[in-house]
Amino acid sequence: AELAALRAAMTVSGPFSAEGGPAGRRALANACLALQTRLDGGEAARAAFAAATNMTDRLAALVALIDIGAGAEALAAFEAEWKADRLVMDKWFMVQVVHAPPGDLAATVERLTARADFNMDNPNRFRAVFGALAANHAGFHHADGAAYALLADWLLRLDARNPQTAARMSTAFETWRRYDSGRQALIRAALSRMAATPGLSRDLSEMTARMLG
Repeated sequence: AELAALRAAMTVSGPFSAEGGPAGRRALANACLALQTRLDGGEAARAAFAAATNMTDRLAALVALIDIGAGAEALAAFEAEWKADRLVMDKWFMVQVVHAPPGDLAATVERLTARADFNMDNPNRFRAVFGALAANHAGFHHADGAAYALLADWLLRLDARNPQTAARMSTAFETWRRYDSGRQALIRAALSRMAATPGLSRDLSEMTARMLG
């Protein structure tokens, strides 16, 4: 009851404003919604998704539903509404990857990259998926190493088309020495595989060499 009351008190009415006050109230209201969703099975989030008058609140409700594994209907509705807007759809791709359960992250990325509207030649779309892959820390560093291998595969594909972006995105691996020995071995293997690839660009070659030391 306290969550619902606080969320109601923080609800911002009227035209959308990016000023600090309204933005802070929206953030707190949506934090309350995320917690409510853990308790009510998504009832409040589904209502918030349908009633949202701005992208911030619509995405917050969508994420709350994804986080409890109940986002399929909202994802379909969001896609139907925004499929013609590439920048908005980048967010649609991104939230699914960032909020994928750790053990499902690699499979989620494989499913999304198999879609006809995933275009690796579009840097924004590529970053939306693979930047989010690295940002999902628990999933990216899952002990099976699937996400490491997957990112390395796609960086090698991208390198032939856009070596600068491939090199920049390879920095997802640069903190590999901070992790336990098992994860270090998996990341080092991914980096070594990239470094040994014939025809690797100078950009990505320099990055992998620096990270490997």
